[in-house]
Amino acid sequence: MIQPQIEKAMQETFDIQFMELLNESHMHSGPAPESHFKLTLVSNSFDGLTKVKRQQAVYKALVDLMPQFHALALHTYTPEEWLAAGQAIPASPKCTGGH
Repeated sequence: MIQPQIEKAMQETFDIQFMELLNESHMHSGPAPESHFKLTLVSNSFDGLTKVKRQQAVYKALVDLMPQFHALALHTYTPEEWLAAGQAIPASPKCTGGH
């Protein structure tokens, strides 16, 4: 199972205040039970980083795991941004591809 491995990599890399990793594979076509994920990550590690730099940091932490799944939606926040956003996780769009 890849989900616990992703969670572990995040915990080992970032000073996490909040993390939620959702397996959204059921919302997409294809047979893989662990192909699409949504990660919401709140960390002081993101202070001063642009969204692109935050995503690059996440991808770097997952470099060895990325070939094992198809998609990762990222929502990264500092604790202050998370509070300002009302601690709400954005909804995922409906999949328009596949069968």
